[in-house]
Amino acid sequence: MHYYFFSLNISYQTFLSHYNGAASNILVVTDNGLRLQLPATRFRPFLTQMGVKGRFRLTTDQNNKFLKLEVL
Repeated sequence: MHYYFFSLNISYQTFLSHYNGAASNILVVTDNGLRLQLPATRFRPFLTQMGVKGRFRLTTDQNNKFLKLEVL
């Protein structure tokens, strides 16, 4: 398994454009400087009135297929 750590701070209004389909992906930069493109739908469980904010850990398998995304 591979683990990727990153912080995210997207306002509620900005995320609405992703939620409504105007933009389907979110580009994040990991703590190691790696750029990852993730489907916006993966962040819906973490959406609050403040937006999507916090530290996250992405877990992938050996082929870099998505396994889970969790807030730390």
